[in-house]
Amino acid sequence: MVALRALMIAVCLLGATPTMAAESSAFRGACLTKAEQRAAVAAHRAVPLAEVIKGLRAKGHRGEVVRVRLCRRGEGLDYVLTLLARNGKVISLTVDAANGELMNGR
Repeated sequence: MVALRALMIAVCLLGATPTMAAESSAFRGACLTKAEQRAAVAAHRAVPLAEVIKGLRAKGHRGEVVRVRLCRRGEGLDYVLTLLARNGKVISLTVDAANGELMNGR
């Protein structure tokens, strides 16, 4: 089971799933650097990531967060999260960074 989990995490990090490939192509080149992310949170243009994760857990989204990006969408920002569920399923979620509201999830 540990080997399967390690394999799934590796697949997530490599972006080998079709869902993740489609998701990443939508945001390619538009994601913020770590310094830009800190500045966006400090300027209150994005809620802190901990609040986003806490909100997702409260709405029943369980799993290990394996990747998070903060990306531009028009004039706003979105968190793009990849989670690995306990059953091995890879879940991609998009959250509006301004208010922490879930926009979509697969």
